This record gives sequence, structure tokens and C-alpha cells, in this order.
Amino acid sequence: MTDYRANYAMVSLQEQLGPDPNALDVPWATFSADESDVHTFDVPTADPVEPYVQMQVYDVGSYDHELLINGQALSGFDLPTEHGWQYWMDTVTSARLREGENTLQFQRDTTTDDSFVVGTLTVNWKEPVD
Repeated sequence: MTDYRANYAMVSLQEQLGPDPNALDVPWATFSADESDVHTFDVPTADPVEPYVQMQVYDVGSYDHELLINGQALSGFDLPTEHGWQYWMDTVTSARLREGENTLQFQRDTTTDDSFVVGTLTVNWKEPVD
């Protein structure tokens, strides 16, 4: 039986997505319009298992925004809708983590006028103990 340990990567985005840079009073957030920057994080194992993400999001008004990991959207809805700050967890099922550099990016549902902020995101996984 393989022994596993938990590992994670924390990524700070601090980005506002939306059609209007003045829609939210968040002068500290970088306005990114319809897509966040592509952020990178490293996974030090070839066998990451049971990955999930935890994220801080602010003022999300649509379930149809997407979080992409390595260019693939997570399954189901990715962000909770609620006013103010929320802390959300979602499993990584349709996207896959890989050894080395991985990417993440948020894409806004452009069929809505929703504006929201992504704060910090943590990607978690288990990896075999050497």
C-alpha cells in the first residue's frame, strides 16, 4: 500500500473580472476584463491524486464563470453566487494536474454583466511519500 502526504500550492490573483472596471469598489484589485491572467504553480510529483481547489471570491453573481486548470474547465459550476466574500472548495475532476508547471485561469461568462473578484486560490493534492 502506498503512503501519501498532502501538498498544496497557493496562488494570489487579486483580480477583478467584469465588463466595467468601476463596477466594484476594489481599488487594490487589477482589472482583467473577461479573463484573469494565466497563473502558474508547480506540482513536484508525477502522481498527484485527489486534487481540489479552495478559493476566495467576492460578489459573484453567475454560476457560469469558469476556472481552467491547464486549459481545461472544471466540471459543473466553479464559483458560488453570493454577495460579499465567499470561500469555496471544488474538486478537480475533468482537469488534470501534471508534474512540473501547471496553469490556472478564470474566464468570465460574457453573456452576463457580472463583475467579481478572485483573491487567493489554493490547489491541494496528495502525493506518494518517497
